Amino acid sequence: MSENVQDDAAGEPAVDAPAAGALAADASAADASEPGVEAPAQDAAAALSVPVSNKRWYVVHAYSGMEKSVMRALTERVERAGMQDQFGRILVPVEEVVEVKNGQKSVTERRFFPGYVLVEMEMTDETWHLVKNTSKVTGFIGGKSNKPTPIPAREIDKIMQQMQEGIEKPRPKVLYEVGEQVRIKDGPFTDFNGNVEEVNYEKSKVRVSVTIFGRATPVELEFGQVEKV
Repeated sequence: MSENVQDDAAGEPAVDAPAAGALAADASAADASEPGVEAPAQDAAAALSVPVSNKRWYVVHAYSGMEKSVMRALTERVERAGMQDQFGRILVPVEEVVEVKNGQKSVTERRFFPGYVLVEMEMTDETWHLVKNTSKVTGFIGGKSNKPTPIPAREIDKIMQQMQEGIEKPRPKVLYEVGEQVRIKDGPFTDFNGNVEEVNYEKSKVRVSVTIFGRATPVELEFGQVEKV
C-alpha cells in the first residue's frame, strides 16, 4: 500500500491397518443399512468447502457531519468497482434519542462517534485505496497509515448492542442526575428551582423537590417542564 493518510476458522487419531479395514467394512455396512447417514469424511469435506471470511472491521475518519454522505459514497464506489465480495457492512453508529419541546416529543438520531464510519472489509491494496480515495474521507484510524489495525470483535459487539438498545428504547436527549439542581419552566411551579430526587427515563419524567412555604415538596414533572441550571 502507498503512504497516505465502529463480526475463524481437527484431526483423528491414527488407526492400525487391520482395525482400519474392519472399521471400513463396518462403515460400508452401516451406509448400506442407513442411507441417510453421511460418512465423517463427507462431513469434513463439506466443512472445508465453506469459505472463511477475511473481513474485519475498521474505523474510517470522515469530515464531521459528513458521516452518512461518506457511507453512501463508499457503498456506491464498492458497487461500481464490483468489489462487493471484499466488503461487508458500512455503518454510521447511531442511537435514537427523545427530545421534548413545547410538550411534544420528537425522536432524533445521535451519532455515537461523530466523524467516524465503521467499515467491514478485507484489507488489500485495492480496498485500502478505494476507501482512502473516497470523498470526505481523511484516512483510517489505528495502526500505521498504510496498515490499519482492525477493531476487536468484542468492541463491535458492544456497538451493535448499543445500537439495538437505542432502537428499542430511545434515550432522552438531556440526561438528569439525582441531586442535580433544575429550574421549572412550565406549569404551576414555573421559575421555581429544585433538586432532582428521581429520574424515570421510560416515562420521561423527573421528581423534583421544591421548597414551598418553607417545606420541601416533591413534584413530578415531564422532562420538557424543567431545564438544567
